[in-house]
Amino acid sequence: MVGDISNLADLDRLYDAVRGRGRGRGLDVLFANAAAASFATLEEVTEEHFDETFGVNVRGTLFTVQKALPLLNDGASVILNSSVRADDGVEAFGTYAASKAAIRSFARTWANELKGRGIRVNAVSPGTIDAPGLDAVVAGDTPLTKSRFAAGVPLGRIGRSDEVADAVAFLASERSSFVLGANLYVDGGENQF
Repeated sequence: MVGDISNLADLDRLYDAVRGRGRGRGLDVLFANAAAASFATLEEVTEEHFDETFGVNVRGTLFTVQKALPLLNDGASVILNSSVRADDGVEAFGTYAASKAAIRSFARTWANELKGRGIRVNAVSPGTIDAPGLDAVVAGDTPLTKSRFAAGVPLGRIGRSDEVADAVAFLASERSSFVLGANLYVDGGENQF
């Protein structure tokens, strides 16, 4: 199903489809993973840039989770996709970083609000990950730029999507049954330096 998570009608269509296929079983896991990432310095930020970034990353995440609430089983796990960029002051990442910091705040607040149903809400904060989104950011000089990114990671390389998926799977599983309102970095140590 194709849709825009910042569009509430699209979210309604999504959850109508989930209800239709779910046979009343509900959801045990929700990973709010959609993101908009374009970059501009303070001088370059436009209303459109701001609205797109916050529309997808903040508004979209909020309503994705809110509209899922009736479908979430007690004891479910909700994982929100934040970013290590919420911690640093990388030039031209201000709007994106602020939107991802909001996601972390959601995780802490919603963990408290939903604890009565046993629903665990946590965030995952990837660092630089070799994925199509990174290719779009570094378009043109991809190999050289990726090597520059890797040089800034204490482990000396860019992360892989499967490493983020493994962290999400952990947060979704019973192995993290005592983890609530946390932020799990998957960044090769970027947040430490």
